[in-house]
Amino acid sequence: MGGTGRNRTRQPWLHELAIAADGNATVLSSPGGDITAGTVEGLYVDDARVLSTLAVTVGEEPVTAVDHSARGAGAEFFGAARGLGDPGADATVEVRRTRRLDGPTMTEVVTVTSRASAPVQAAVRVEVAADGLPIVFAKYGVTVGRPARPESVGGSVRFQTAGHQTAVGFDPAPDALELGPDTAAATRRFEVRPGETATWRLAVSAERSSSSLFDADAGSAAVTWDRVRVEADDPRLGPLVAQSVVDLQHLVLRDPEAPEDVFVAAGSPWYLTLFGRDSIWSARMMLPFGTELAAGTLRALARRQGTTEAPELAEQPGKILHEVRRAEHASPDGTLTLPPLYYGTVDATALWVCLLVDAWRWGLPEAQVRALLPNLHAALGWITGAGQPDDDGLLKYLDTTGTGLANQGWKDSPDSMRLRDGRVAEGPIALVEAQAYAVEALLGAAHLLDRLGEHGADRARGEGEALRDRLNQRFWVGQGPQRYLAMALDGQGRPVDGLGSNMAHVLGTGCLSSADAAAVAATLTGEELLDPYGVRTLGSSNGGFNPIGYHTGSIWTHDTAIAALGLAHEGHDDAAARVVRALVDSGSVFGGRWPELYSGLPVTGKPAPYPASCRPQAWAAASAGAVLTVALGLQADLPGRTLTVRPPRSMPFGELTVEGIRLGGATLRIRANRAGVVDVEGVPADVRIVHSA
Repeated sequence: MGGTGRNRTRQPWLHELAIAADGNATVLSSPGGDITAGTVEGLYVDDARVLSTLAVTVGEEPVTAVDHSARGAGAEFFGAARGLGDPGADATVEVRRTRRLDGPTMTEVVTVTSRASAPVQAAVRVEVAADGLPIVFAKYGVTVGRPARPESVGGSVRFQTAGHQTAVGFDPAPDALELGPDTAAATRRFEVRPGETATWRLAVSAERSSSSLFDADAGSAAVTWDRVRVEADDPRLGPLVAQSVVDLQHLVLRDPEAPEDVFVAAGSPWYLTLFGRDSIWSARMMLPFGTELAAGTLRALARRQGTTEAPELAEQPGKILHEVRRAEHASPDGTLTLPPLYYGTVDATALWVCLLVDAWRWGLPEAQVRALLPNLHAALGWITGAGQPDDDGLLKYLDTTGTGLANQGWKDSPDSMRLRDGRVAEGPIALVEAQAYAVEALLGAAHLLDRLGEHGADRARGEGEALRDRLNQRFWVGQGPQRYLAMALDGQGRPVDGLGSNMAHVLGTGCLSSADAAAVAATLTGEELLDPYGVRTLGSSNGGFNPIGYHTGSIWTHDTAIAALGLAHEGHDDAAARVVRALVDSGSVFGGRWPELYSGLPVTGKPAPYPASCRPQAWAAASAGAVLTVALGLQADLPGRTLTVRPPRSMPFGELTVEGIRLGGATLRIRANRAGVVDVEGVPADVRIVHSA
């Protein structure tokens, strides 16, 4: 029965917030810099809100926001204290706030600058509070936690929440410190002469007071992307890549079981933890900039590879996990309850194998590859065994708990698997991309095992070829120009014939003939799926299409990037160039920081934000690596001593120079002029550069 919706919880919208992140910490604030009580805003550490209020006033009123920016672990805010200074329309007292995260410590400097004609008496007041709200509650619309009572300790303020002790310190010390039952307020008075400034620094630090299953710390210092530089005729590309690299770097976490190994958390604010699929794809797209992230991701997931049958966890021997959390993830209505260690994913296992093979090709040392061979064999065993639960030889999934993920591919929302008429398909579901990833994994593993002189190559190759045949026999629908790959097969083995972006993930996996790849490329870049800003998750004329539906018509940055990679791998360079150009067009609209997803139809001439989208988000930021891979036509085979550099003829960004490309231990500089003529510096003498097919 319908209703007013008054009692429904609503996921908070994030698109207007300023967001910074560093590892296990993220801060969400208003565009003016304040953290407002009763909202989703706050400083979150280890998925708990350690600061729920941060309100700055200068004079007797809040600062009027003018502009802000957020990048990686930092944010800046510019505003005006309109109640101070000279009268008139022009503001003469500026207020700047510079914020920086260093893991669980946030520093903020408030700077008051006077342009007034006489000295200004400025009282700066900072109000703070903490409530320990678990982020899972915030995600589902609960915005008020249990207030912590403030205490004064040596001029600083402390709060004790369920899992953390939070301290707020001030430099210089406040002139006055007021403690209420739920909040504390510090005040400092300044005289600011014309043309001068006054500054006040505060530091918020959160220490764990209890441990959890997954106490991962920030690891941004462990990756070396500082030498990545991009210059192009298109002036938007360099800043977009720089923003993406910084954002991704500050999503890096250390494995608590082996802190020397790092991986990227999936995204802020909801997913600051290890996710199998997200972390793998992010590492895979960033391989041109080094193998450290891939190595850490592979080992972190291998340590937690399934070893037993545990239906409540969706665990099976050899299976790679979906996510690991610090605590159970449960929606308030009880419809979704995920254990801290959850294996409900059909594709992460094959993707783990693909990452291992690709990392080997980009120069992951052979000793590190060999150390992971037991995990590789276990993963292959799952792909060809428990991953194919029925006798039809296809990978498929079905949640048996009733409280897990109904869909276990990357489109994991309950309504994502649509038929052409819009009906939602029933499980068990066999995704087309899951079969394709498995084919790529099996064939790639066979090649790797052959080259290393290890056993199992012939079996993996045979299994991969058989699965490739099954995909081509069962997933094609339509005739002639209308022939395309279905998204999946449903529980009755019938094609889920919705027109979706899933087919893009089949490109480049070794599943398709050149003619079939051309058919997919034509469909993918047709008007139903490709718009000026990316590839839609669902075709615009498909039943159930919604341009701001999570997986039912929106555009996902990483999904579009994967489409571009696949098109380029199949030799459809001009189509791939169109797609990466669309991505850069979208990135420029969103201020150089790609969101997780956005609208699948231009609104007022540009894409609209998906309001609940994560920013920064790992595989969105890592898409910068995919854009450059396509723009340069990169393909590495260091064991075979070749590097392919074959830019598309259209040169989508004009003349292009990229520094910081890494092949094994070598750091390269690659330049392609407007005619596509390539110059590579720094390549090892025994590596051959391939410029043509």
